[in-house]
Formats: sequence, C-alpha cells, structure tokens
Amino acid sequence: LNVTEEKFVLDTVAGCTEYKSILDVVVNAFYVQDGRYCPISERHLYIVICYLATFQLEEIGLQHFSRIVKSLDTTKMLQFLRFFFNDLYLNTWIKDEWSHFYDSVYVKENLIDPLLRWQPKVQQLIEKLTDKLSNRTTTVKTSRVTQPKEFNLTVPKPRAIPPPSPAPLPLLPKRQPVPPSIYKPPKERKQLEEIKTKNIQKAKVTNTNQFRCATIKPEKREFLYRIISAMLVLCSQISCEQYLEAVWESVLTQYFEELTKQPQDIDNIPIKLNTAAILREGALYQRKLEEELKRVENLQQGAGDPSEFLEWQKQMRGKDLEEQLAEIECRRLQGKLSYEEAVLAHQNVIQENKKRADLLREEKAELMHLYAEKRLQEQKEIKELVEQVMEGHKNVKQAKAKIQEYKQQIVQQVCEESEELLRQALEEKKEKNRKRYELIQQIRALESTPSIRHKFVDLTETGGHGLFGEMSIVELRERLALLKEAQKAAEEEKRDQIIHEKQAKEQLILDKLDQISQFRAELGRAAALKQEEKKKSQSGEKPMKDERILNLQKKIVEKTMERKKQAGLL
Repeated sequence: LNVTEEKFVLDTVAGCTEYKSILDVVVNAFYVQDGRYCPISERHLYIVICYLATFQLEEIGLQHFSRIVKSLDTTKMLQFLRFFFNDLYLNTWIKDEWSHFYDSVYVKENLIDPLLRWQPKVQQLIEKLTDKLSNRTTTVKTSRVTQPKEFNLTVPKPRAIPPPSPAPLPLLPKRQPVPPSIYKPPKERKQLEEIKTKNIQKAKVTNTNQFRCATIKPEKREFLYRIISAMLVLCSQISCEQYLEAVWESVLTQYFEELTKQPQDIDNIPIKLNTAAILREGALYQRKLEEELKRVENLQQGAGDPSEFLEWQKQMRGKDLEEQLAEIECRRLQGKLSYEEAVLAHQNVIQENKKRADLLREEKAELMHLYAEKRLQEQKEIKELVEQVMEGHKNVKQAKAKIQEYKQQIVQQVCEESEELLRQALEEKKEKNRKRYELIQQIRALESTPSIRHKFVDLTETGGHGLFGEMSIVELRERLALLKEAQKAAEEEKRDQIIHEKQAKEQLILDKLDQISQFRAELGRAAALKQEEKKKSQSGEKPMKDERILNLQKKIVEKTMERKKQAGLL
C-alpha cells in the first residue's frame, strides 16, 4: 500500500476500536432483525461499513464510499444499507441507544443529523444496487454447443535395432563338498545335558530333607510338655502377672541350659546392640528391679495371700457374664419385636398410599374438566381478537400516508441543520489542528534540550528519603560484618554444646551396658541354680512318668488293633 491508503486503513481500524460500543448496537440489531441468516464471520465487515457511513462519509465522499460498497457482495450491502439508513430507525431506537453512551445533543448534532442529510444520496446508491441485482438475476446464460475434437493419439516410436548376441558366460570352478561335522550335534550340548541331569538328581535328594528342621527332637518335645503342664497349673493358682513372671523364669532357665550344653563360652558370643536396644533393655531391667523391691517391701509390711481376692474376682466375673447374656437375649427379643412392628407399619403405609392414589385420580379428573372448559373459553377469545385485527388492517393505508408526510417534514429540517453543523465542524477541526501543531513544536523543543545523564554517588551519604533507620551503604556493610561475626560465635557455641551432649550420651550408654551385663550374669546364675534343683527333684518322678506313658501307648496300640479287626470283620 502507498502512504495515503495505509493511513486510511489505520484510521479506519482505530475508529472501529474507539467507537466499538455504538457500532455494536447497530450490528447486533441488524443480526436480530434483517440479518438473521448472515454468517457471524462477516460481523467485522458490517462494523467497518457502519463506521465509514457514520464518521468518514463527509471526508471520503459518496463516490469513494459507493466504490467500496460496490466492490463487496451486492446482496449483503443492499440488505445492511436499507436497515441502517432507515429514517424511522435513526430517529427512534438508534438515537436512544447511542444516547446511553454519549450526550443526546452530541448524538443528534454529530451522528444522527449527518446520516439523515446523506440519506437521499445513499438511497440512490441503494436503488442502483437493486437494479444491478435484478439485472444479474434476470440474465440467462446461453448454453454452448459442443464441438468435436480429434483424438490426441500417441505416435508410435520407431523400433530399435536388436543388439548383437552376448558373449558366452565363463564356467565357475567346482565347489568343495560340505563337511560331515556340520550335521552332527556339538559335544558341548551333550556336556550341558549331563550337568543338567546331575543337578536334577541333587535337587531331588535335597528336597527329601528340606523339612528336617520342622521335626521336634524327643528332648525338646519333653521340654514343651513340661512348659505346658506348668502353664496350666499356674493359670489355675496365681494371677496373670505372677503367671507371666513364672513363664519368663522358666524360659530363661531353659535358655541358659542350652547355653551350658554348647561348647563355646557365653562371654565370647558377639552380640551387636544399637543405642535404642541398649536403652530399652536397661529400662526393662530397671523396671524389674523396682517391681522386685516393691514386692519385698509389701511382704515386709505384712501383705497376705491374694487367693480369696481371686476367688471373689472369679465370682464377680461370672455374674457379669450372666448379666451380659441376659442383656443379649433382651436385645434379641427387642429386635424380633421391632421386626414385627416394621412389618405392620409397612402394611399401613401401603393402605395409605392406595387411599392417596384414589384421591389424586379424582382430583385429576376434576382438573381435566376445568382445563377443557378453560380451553373453550380461550378459543372464543382468540376468534374475537382475530376479528378485531382484521378491522384494524383496514386503517393501515391512512396511517402510512400520514407517516410519509411526517418524514418529508423531518427531511427538510435535517437538511437545514446539517449545513450549519458542517460549517461548525470545519471551524472546530481547523482550531484543533492549530493547537496540535503548537503542541508538537513544544515537544520538539523539549526534546532538543540536552540532559545530564551522569550521576555521582557518595557511599557515605544517606538517600535522604526521610525513612526511619535510614543509613548509608558504608554503615550497612559494617552492620552486615558485625552480624556475620555474631552468627559465627553462636554456631561455635552450639557446636560445643552438641559435643558435650554427645559425650554425656556415650557415657550413659556405657553405664547401661555395664548394668545389663551384671543383670544377665545374675539371671544366668539364678537360672542355673533353679535348673539343678529341678533336676534333683524330678529325678525320682521320671521312671513313674515314663511308665504311665508306656501304659498309655500300649492301650493305644490295643485299641487300634481292635478297631482294625472290627473293620476286617465288617
């Protein structure tokens, strides 16, 4: 584009953006009324034409405007110009809508009056577009007669001269036969198969002994029998806490017996303990020591046998159990009763629903009857209204003639007012251009004056902004250095504190380890003494116990033989 065309395009785009609100009023109304079937993608086209007709028609002239309109689609431009340059629309709702954005006097003088002044000339343009459209639609294209043409056949190429006979091919040398070792399986495959079979046999042998660790040895089985019998006896005689202590002591004694049987020394066993395990075990032994001291103090003060309390506790638990069973039975009966009540309530609800449905049917019939009567009344009213409308159509011609006379009077007034407005607009534009030129001269004079760009900074001076705690850059650096030194001193102090705490913790762990080793040694001695006493006391009972077991085994064998004989007879 050249300079003038580019300026015109930029001014048009800027104007459409500036006056978008009032242009959208016209275009939206056009899409609602006459442009219902126009695509939304052509909305910007109508906005540009509306802007040119409203603000730029006097500058570009009617000839240039008509050239722009004729270069576009005739049907669309004809439809939009008829809508926009309608006298009735311009004087009524367009004027009212634009008055919402601008002053009503400004709208009438600068927007509506110029459009009404140009309306007769634009009407001529609309008539030209109508004639062009009618001529275009009436012309009928004459059909062209088909004229035959020759076939465009391909010209055959001349045959090429056959080449001379080729030379005989040389004979290849005789190849060597394939060696027989290729068709034989390799030796490595046989070796791998042999190794595989050996591994399978080894796996079968090992699988037979894989559950050997689950078998219980006879001496361990006897130990388990003794523990279970002791547990049963203790459960019936002592409380839960005493029972747990006794079981713990029996397990410890058995553990130390196993250790004494092993050939290695107890003190040389490597035991890896972390800090948590050491503290946990130390707390356990400390708690046991406190409990033992408390028990000894109670015995010294004359504590009695708790068997009577245990018997009373057993009776009370039995009573509580009976009460719980009675309460459960009551709840079961209550649940059964509530089920029966729910069934009855469900039956009552069904009966009420049936009654309600009968009432709804009766109300529906009454409503349908009322609706039919109302429908007949509405039909009668519609007929009367149609008759009134037919009578009103007869007076339309007289109203049209009156409106035409009123329009002619408005056109004469608009023409007189538009000339005066045009003269005022020209004067205002000249004054505006003069002020703009003076402003440009002042701006250029200010730009031509030199400006100082270098600024010297003194680091010892403050900014002078009037803030609390304002300081220079040198003072700020000194304060930062002091803060860093204070931070380093705090870190050193905290590091020393952590080292002292760590040393104290290590000393505590060493003390706990010494205490644990002492407790373990004492427990080991006590368990060994108890085990020797039990061996001495149980040495006379073993043969009797063994005789009873043998008698039971004999009886079991006899019973199995009798069962097999009876099974054979059956």
